[in-house]
Amino acid sequence: MMDWFEIKNWLELSTGLPRDSLHIYAGIGVQLAAALVCRRSLASPVPWLFVAVAAFANEFYDFSQIDAPQDRKISYIDEAVSDIWNTLLLPTLFLMIARFWPDWLTGKADGDRN
Repeated sequence: MMDWFEIKNWLELSTGLPRDSLHIYAGIGVQLAAALVCRRSLASPVPWLFVAVAAFANEFYDFSQIDAPQDRKISYIDEAVSDIWNTLLLPTLFLMIARFWPDWLTGKADGDRN
């Protein structure tokens, strides 16, 4: 059976997408799935929290799997920060728009209202 690291490698190879892109899609997918399962809107912080927990858990797992000298582990932290940034950026944007400007998603533009 494949472990999480092997599954991620398989996804990267089978889709042809770089890992940065996979982080972006995973963040959006986790947020939407969590909203659906929890029956919460994207305006709720709950789906976003699922993304944050998943992103940090993924990076913690990755960090625990590397067997490298200390200087390599320090450079890995930079990669982990980039991965977390890529994973959380769009879910954060969706949360903010849904929470503070929901008309952008569902309403009409001011010029369209009669």
